[in-house]
Amino acid sequence: MIVTAWLSFEFLQCLWNRKNRGCMGNKATAVARLSPGMKPKCHIKARCEIYPRSQIKRFPVPDDKVPWTTKFPEYKPVDYTSESILKRPVYADPDIRTEKVDPPLSFNGCDGKINRVSHMGDYELVDGIPRNPQGRTGLMGRGTLGRWGPNHAADPIVTRWKVDESGKIIKGPDGKPVLQFVSVQRRDNHQWALPGGMVDAGEVVTATVRREFGEEAMNSIQMSSEEKKRMEKELDELFATGREIFRGYVDDPRNTDNSWMETVAFNFHDEDGSCLGKINLCAGDDAMNVRWTDLSGTLDLYASHVDFLEEVAKFHNASW
Repeated sequence: MIVTAWLSFEFLQCLWNRKNRGCMGNKATAVARLSPGMKPKCHIKARCEIYPRSQIKRFPVPDDKVPWTTKFPEYKPVDYTSESILKRPVYADPDIRTEKVDPPLSFNGCDGKINRVSHMGDYELVDGIPRNPQGRTGLMGRGTLGRWGPNHAADPIVTRWKVDESGKIIKGPDGKPVLQFVSVQRRDNHQWALPGGMVDAGEVVTATVRREFGEEAMNSIQMSSEEKKRMEKELDELFATGREIFRGYVDDPRNTDNSWMETVAFNFHDEDGSCLGKINLCAGDDAMNVRWTDLSGTLDLYASHVDFLEEVAKFHNASW
């Protein structure tokens, strides 16, 4: 699917949800939202022993006990929501377990400008609290995530062919051409990742992709107004079209039993290098460093990002 229209992510999600809730059911809705080449895996990073930016240790969950359908009477997850989230920054929900919220949060729907619809279909509510559709994580509450239920992000995968000094495309050990993508080193854990970020309430998802790339890979926050105008012109060309690669659940170490990350990942490919040659990469915002990285099956990246890149490699018939 080629993405050219700048339609509201929240609007499209709500429209789809309303259209299918009464006539197609959860199964049809979930299938429609999952990328055909990717199927949900048993989350691993969402069960990391120590929760990020804390000393909180998760309750151990073996692979065979992840599904909620599997009985696990011994399961006693740690309850943790960070102090920074409990202080209610603008992106954080109230603690609905201890506070009376009127009107109540509209789960599995659109709550004003806040999108609470999951790409995975309707999620269960247990005692009024969303339950992670991918299973147990060993920790309840919200951790460092602001929203109960799905927390929506967008990830730009900006690619080009790797070439030698003469401009000839370099091939990998498998004889296929090598793709490179823009990666950033996260400031919080020093891991390399895609330059993505959270979709703000009411924000167009394609605008999120563009904004995050500018902030993290081009340091737009530190630019002068003249530099920003020049950057906008460069990004107009790069982000004119894009291909949706993935839409769904992310195996993120911040996930909990009640809050989890979901994303939409787009590939913006510069076939002949004419566009990206004009763009200067410069790390900014949450990124420590930025670089062009070769696509490879041996990459160790944050969350599920390597899975998205595998889909990109398949689409372009590139080395992996």
